Amino acid sequence: MTFPRQRGLTEQAASAAVDQACRMLRLPTICAQFPELAEAASREQMSYLGFLAELLMSECDDRARRRSERRIKAAGFPRDKSLRKFDFDANPNLDPAMIHTLATCEWIKKSLPLCLIGDSGTGKSHLLIALGTEAAMAGFRVKYVLATKLVNELVEAADEKQLAKTIARYGRVDLLCIDELGYMKLDRRGAELLFQVLTEREEKNSVAIASNESFGGWTKTFTDPRLCAATELESVMSVVSRPWSGRSG
Repeated sequence: MTFPRQRGLTEQAASAAVDQACRMLRLPTICAQFPELAEAASREQMSYLGFLAELLMSECDDRARRRSERRIKAAGFPRDKSLRKFDFDANPNLDPAMIHTLATCEWIKKSLPLCLIGDSGTGKSHLLIALGTEAAMAGFRVKYVLATKLVNELVEAADEKQLAKTIARYGRVDLLCIDELGYMKLDRRGAELLFQVLTEREEKNSVAIASNESFGGWTKTFTDPRLCAATELESVMSVVSRPWSGRSG
């Protein structure tokens, strides 16, 4: 389909042409905002180039927002948590500057691991979700999963001869957030399968783990001392590794 080229279109005809062109080119934001932006451009005596820039930037900004929303949805976070809503006053042992540095996602770019270790009710899950959300907004592919759910999925995949495919799927995301590690003891098989996921990601993509157990207590989760030692070794480079106390959930 082509548009007839003619000068002197009426305002109504021009608006109809813009609407049709935006639909063909899949520019929904320009289509929705064009009347308002055109009126502002006229009022502010904006140049043609300036008006075009405003239109295109609006479309780009909205596309970036929609991409972020899709990545956040794909991550599978159980609830909405942000750093802005985190109560640092209730967690005096936690350095806000360190957390906001983590929010820049430089550690993800370097494929470093992150461990958030503290007692129950101190905000580990809140920070895990909030930092994962920041990563998704920054353009990284993120996946959130409870440790027990991940192990159960791996066991089922192994029984169905789909283990390699499942491990590869968890290995592809830029950041894997594993929550509640240490709340339940894993049997030898479950621990070995989880260890395979960690090994798949080692030095390639980041893992963020929230645990109520210090590294020394991970023997309760990884009952095999060999696996526990290996997992602890992988986590030595954790950005956060000290417990904190507080009331924030």
